[in-house]
Amino acid sequence: MNYCSECGHNVLDYRIPQGDHTPRYVCMNCETIHYQNPNMVVGCLITYKQKILLARRGIEPRKGYWNLPCGYLENEETVEQGAKREVHEETGALVELGPLHTVYNLPHANQVYLIFLAEMNDPYYHTTPESTEIGFFAPEDIPWDELAFSSNAFALKKYIENGQSDPHPVHLGSYFKDKIR
Repeated sequence: MNYCSECGHNVLDYRIPQGDHTPRYVCMNCETIHYQNPNMVVGCLITYKQKILLARRGIEPRKGYWNLPCGYLENEETVEQGAKREVHEETGALVELGPLHTVYNLPHANQVYLIFLAEMNDPYYHTTPESTEIGFFAPEDIPWDELAFSSNAFALKKYIENGQSDPHPVHLGSYFKDKIR
């Protein structure tokens, strides 16, 4: 941080504020503490006729790799609204949300993924600037070596392991640099 967003002052100190436990930027002029928290990434693991929808990324990072439709949660929307919006933005599809499937932490990237199960309302979808190709894959045909993110691989593996059991558990996972837990 170079400037305080409250007063515009350009002298900030990075320290642990009194009563806190984490270093934060603190304005030396107005003493505003600037909290920085993880970004929420929301999306869906979509099924249609017992196949899983994957979209080939048309944007960085990991352009050209397959992924589940996911993206950053926007201000003033719920996680459910955000997940459905991301699906529509990336694939043009409309989905019916099911239960929360995955909570996946990426502490080093300051991200938390929330991935819902979802079913397409109808077979309509199309490519977008964010997705250059859309495919439906049987579990045995998933292109594992071409998946964009560890969060996607984790969610897909847990979906395949879990099957259609009811009640559906929420799967918790984390990626710490080179380890998946």
